Amino acid sequence: MSTRQEVLERLTSLRLHQQTGRRAPHKPLLVLLALGQITRGGSSELPWSQAQERLSDLIAEFGPASKTGRAQSAAYPFTRLRSDGVWILSRNVPMDLVGPLASHNVVGRLDAATESALRRDPELVRRVARALVEQHFPPTIAPDVLTAAGLDPDDILQAPGVTPIPARRRDAAWRAAVLQAWDRQCAFCGYDGQLGHATVGVEAAHVRWWAFDGPDSPDNGLALCVLHHKLFDFGALGLDDDLRITVSAAFTARTVTGRTVYDLHGRPLRPRPGTPVPAGHHVAWHRREVFKGDPLAV
Repeated sequence: MSTRQEVLERLTSLRLHQQTGRRAPHKPLLVLLALGQITRGGSSELPWSQAQERLSDLIAEFGPASKTGRAQSAAYPFTRLRSDGVWILSRNVPMDLVGPLASHNVVGRLDAATESALRRDPELVRRVARALVEQHFPPTIAPDVLTAAGLDPDDILQAPGVTPIPARRRDAAWRAAVLQAWDRQCAFCGYDGQLGHATVGVEAAHVRWWAFDGPDSPDNGLALCVLHHKLFDFGALGLDDDLRITVSAAFTARTVTGRTVYDLHGRPLRPRPGTPVPAGHHVAWHRREVFKGDPLAV
């Protein structure tokens, strides 16, 4: 029988193909999907016929841009999570291959001891899920990740934190300093709403995410309105080497309001004199690890 602490450590210490700041959320997304299965039906069982669509959707939406096919992207974590000792398949198939998964209708699930511990302890499910989203995603999109995995974000994000005290300490003054440096207005659209003396709807955004060694430094921050902050963290918006705004060709909108995002494409940042602009290496990280695909054609 696995203890709560053992399950927490096993599911939040997955071996990831992660180096030099590269994102690899594939296994965590599969675990979140399995937790969603347990929450809804009491079992983590996930047939490949379902995982191929649901997991590939999660990876495409919340993972870095990839030229790998959708089914192939899902096959990687579905077969490789076995090496972490928390995932079993109904048939022993080779790593990474889509064909055997489909032809044998393979079913994956968390190992019996882990699943039993999670079924007995709904609070443990919440803690694991919260730890995984906090480790791999910024707060702007964590609720969307949980919802897509079949979990209730309001429930999960209120769970007690389980992440160990980080070696790096957050700079409590960073957010206020970024807003002030950018005149408390969105660096992309210029929105500058205030209610009394309080700035409303404008946030300090990391270019390189904190979870991936992004520092609380002036050259890693932008003031962005809530909408453009979320689009930036989703990878719908980015920056080029000349610090002009780019809009992903994968982004679409039909209404007049939604299509105003297209108007941002090619617009230069216009910081006030003396404001540090995002450093090139942070911009390059965002373009490689977050921005979705190619930018709109000029």
